[in-house]
Parts: sequence; structure tokens; C-alpha cells
Amino acid sequence: MAQPSSEALTRPVGGEGSRTPVPEGGPGPGWSKVPQVTALFWGVKVLTTGMGETASDYLGRTLGPIPAGTLGLAGLVALLVLQFRTTRYRPWVYWSAIVMVSVFGTMAADVVHVMAGIPYTVSVIAFSLGLAALLTAWYVSEGTLSIHSVRTRRRETFYWATVLTTFALGTAVGDLTAGTLGWGYLPSGILFTALIAVPALAGRFLGLNAVAAFWWAYVLTRPLGASFADWMGVSTTHGGLGWGTGPVTLTLIAPIALLVGYLALSHRDTPPER
Repeated sequence: MAQPSSEALTRPVGGEGSRTPVPEGGPGPGWSKVPQVTALFWGVKVLTTGMGETASDYLGRTLGPIPAGTLGLAGLVALLVLQFRTTRYRPWVYWSAIVMVSVFGTMAADVVHVMAGIPYTVSVIAFSLGLAALLTAWYVSEGTLSIHSVRTRRRETFYWATVLTTFALGTAVGDLTAGTLGWGYLPSGILFTALIAVPALAGRFLGLNAVAAFWWAYVLTRPLGASFADWMGVSTTHGGLGWGTGPVTLTLIAPIALLVGYLALSHRDTPPER
């Protein structure tokens, strides 16, 4: 899996000056609640997307859609509450919340398709419009979409709403290529591996805005990780390796835990104080 670490995706972006005063009880102006964007950031992100995909599928088939969705929503709410209550970036809290966003985002996209019967083509368009609306509202309100500026409660709210929408959109895109278009999981994974390099290259050689490059790559990490995880988990009759969604989920937990533990101890992705 390619993990872009181009300067276009990791450098701080201009326009981060605060236009909004820090709300009472919100994170202080000197502390960021999100990590620095490094190669490890992209690596952990791709792993969490794969784990979220297979964990969601496993829970849905084991518990049923409604109990699994209830459990996923409860876990998401609990970890987001914990994330919002922290005063600065905490790797274990942040990445645990990302894992639950991945699990619930997958469930949300699947429910729209399976239970509501909405085609993935329609849901991709709907989630894309929702993401565009969120980003527009965020920019109009704050004057920046840079994650390096997430230092107030309002920006943190915009950030997590955007992250959740990107996971739902990415899930729908991955299922569209693998299922609706019939390309299969492995070819889809290879496709998204190639596509995720585009924003890095465009930022480096064509001057693509770093914020646009970041969110472009961020959306693509979802179908990238999910496509490979599905390929490992589904049966050989469906073009996979047949490992099972449960074992793949457990297999992905180990590298995620190791990398997050390393980040927590090394502070490699801890944002600077302002």
C-alpha cells in the first residue's frame, strides 16, 4: 500500500491565523488536538480504515445490523466525548476515536445501501455533496481548512464531522468500484494505491494547494485500506484470500497498537505548542 508522505501532504498551510476567539472551556490556543501529518500518520490512517471495514462487517454478521450499529454508535460517541474533553493531542485517544469513526462510518454507508436500498452511485454523490457542504461551512466560518489550525472547539467540531463524512464517502466509493462496477477488491486496492499518489505529485509539481491535497488523499485512504482488507477477508469465491473478517481485524489491531504506542512514547507526531 502506498502511503504518500510528500511535502504537499505534510507541510503546514498558510491561512491559519485564528479568526475565532477560543470558546470558554475549549482547547487552549497553544495546543492542537490533532497530530502532525507525517508518513506515520498516513500509515496508521490506512491501517485503521482497513480494520474499520472488516470490524464493521464482522460485527454486522455476528450481531446483526441494528445491534452492531448501536454498539458502533455508542463506541463512537464515547470516544469522541473523551477526545473533546482532552486539552491537547493524546495519541491513544485520538487514534481510538479514528478507529471508531472508521467502524461507524462503514456501518453508515452500508446501512444506506443495504437497508435503505440506495445504490452506491447515489450515495457517493450524496456523501460528496455533504462533504463539500461541510468544507464550505468550515471555511466560511473559520477562513481555513488546515488541520494545523484545529485549536478551538468550533474547528474541532468541523474537523470530526468532516472526518466522519470522508469515511462514509470512502466506503461508498470502494464498494462502488469493487461491487457495483465489478472490478473486485484487489484491483480496486491497486487503483486507489495509484490514485492516492496523485495529490502528492500534484502538490509537488503542479502547485496544488496543500490543504486540497491533504483532504483529497484523506478521502482516498478509506477505499485504499478497505479494499485490501476486504480482499484479505472475503472468501476465495468472491475474489479474496478467505482469511475471514474477524481474523483480519485482529491482525490489523497489532500494527495499529504498535505504531500508536510508538507515537505516544516518541512524540514524533505531537504538534508544537503555540
